[in-house]
Amino acid sequence: MSGIEERLRAVEQAVVELQEALRAADRPDAVGPADTAVPDDDALWALTGLEARSPGAVLMAGSVGLPGDEGTVRWQYARPGEVLLDADWPELSATLDALAHPARLAILQHVLGGVHNTAELLEQPSVGTTGQLHHHLRQLVAAGWLASTRRGHYEVPAARVVPLLVTVLAAHR
Repeated sequence: MSGIEERLRAVEQAVVELQEALRAADRPDAVGPADTAVPDDDALWALTGLEARSPGAVLMAGSVGLPGDEGTVRWQYARPGEVLLDADWPELSATLDALAHPARLAILQHVLGGVHNTAELLEQPSVGTTGQLHHHLRQLVAAGWLASTRRGHYEVPAARVVPLLVTVLAAHR
């Protein structure tokens, strides 16, 4: 099997797993059945639950209310630790690089805050000129952090809201 076929198969598998995770997040028991409940005084309750269900895994999860009519985004995704350790990390650089600019982070923050069209984004002092804004929007769309829902209108896809916020959380010291 060629390298491209292997990468395509890996992408297809990741899509299947993401779809399963999104379906699981919509189930009432997505956080685990009652018999795996942990005491309220357990400071590591999420970790305790993860270890009970899937030892050795890494989990991202969140429930985030967005402004306006966008509602609440509920999302979780877990991968075995060894899969993450064995992954091709340099292949992820373009996705991470898209976040490595202050203006792009500001754009994402504005979009999550309810500013969705280019005219409103241009009113924000942190995004730069029209040309700079369009350059940054192209980078964010190409990396999957933003989606263009119609001409000049952008949103963070629901499946990227929690990973984005987890990345921001990870950057805090």
